[in-house]
Amino acid sequence: MPMLIDTIDDATARAACARLANRPDALIEILHAVRRASGFVSDAAIATIADALNLSRAEVLGVVSFYHDFNRRPAPRHVLKICRAEACQASGGEAVATRLESAFASAADTIEIRSVYCLGNCALGPAALLDDRPIGRLDPDALIDELTVSGVLSGGVE
Repeated sequence: MPMLIDTIDDATARAACARLANRPDALIEILHAVRRASGFVSDAAIATIADALNLSRAEVLGVVSFYHDFNRRPAPRHVLKICRAEACQASGGEAVATRLESAFASAADTIEIRSVYCLGNCALGPAALLDDRPIGRLDPDALIDELTVSGVLSGGVE
């Protein structure tokens, strides 16, 4: 028998909502708490938060999908956030991003590439964050070599 999403309660999300007194204005803090505990924001968490805060699921999903810090599924072991804002574009960021997206296409289960718009490192563009480590003057070939040598990638990149 199929289980309806309405019958699922996410205990982590319910606890995060309760810690912040089920306040709708604390939605982002609640989502961060769920992400820290679970690694992502599931459909069950979205439904639970909407119920606890008396919001629609669409409102909660809108916030989750707007901010790049919230995933809807478990993230791969590594996340590379590439800045796509104007300063990084002006320093060749689009070519760097295209090269890395092509190189890591076959390693999507290991590393995910996300576009972000400003990492606050404009003077060292193109800029990126690998996990939470900032990288300035991003050189795609050097990054590919580093990740291959460190064992993050297993030679399956183009």
